[in-house]
Amino acid sequence: MPTSVRWEHFPHGADVGVRGFGASPAEAFEQAALAMTAAITDLELVHPHQAVQITRDCPDREILLTDWLNALVYEMATRHMLFGRFRVSIDGPHLTGVAEGERVDPARHHPAVEVKGATLTQLQVARQPDGTWVAQCVVDV
Repeated sequence: MPTSVRWEHFPHGADVGVRGFGASPAEAFEQAALAMTAAITDLELVHPHQAVQITRDCPDREILLTDWLNALVYEMATRHMLFGRFRVSIDGPHLTGVAEGERVDPARHHPAVEVKGATLTQLQVARQPDGTWVAQCVVDV
């Protein structure tokens, strides 16, 4: 796999697996967040009109991924927003992230599912043999 950043979904029963790849854990976290939004709507329909800052601390990088994704789920639910652009910085146990998006417009976004939260199922944050990073888990929909 090239070192370019990308995301994908993987099947898991009634839920959805989200997987991000990147040159660093931070890029893989960004891509996992994109995969989560892509489970809800077409990413091309989400415009970066408003930025929301998110910080999390956890010494376990895998739990940090679920904390990051669950913080995004919380922000989407309480702000009635979708996010389509992410910037993440990870310094040891500390994650600082910015999610950019806009208020949900059901007529334009056509949300397919509601993500209820990131789970520990198939949770993995690891460096692959080619040097790229993968960050994945199953999200409850």
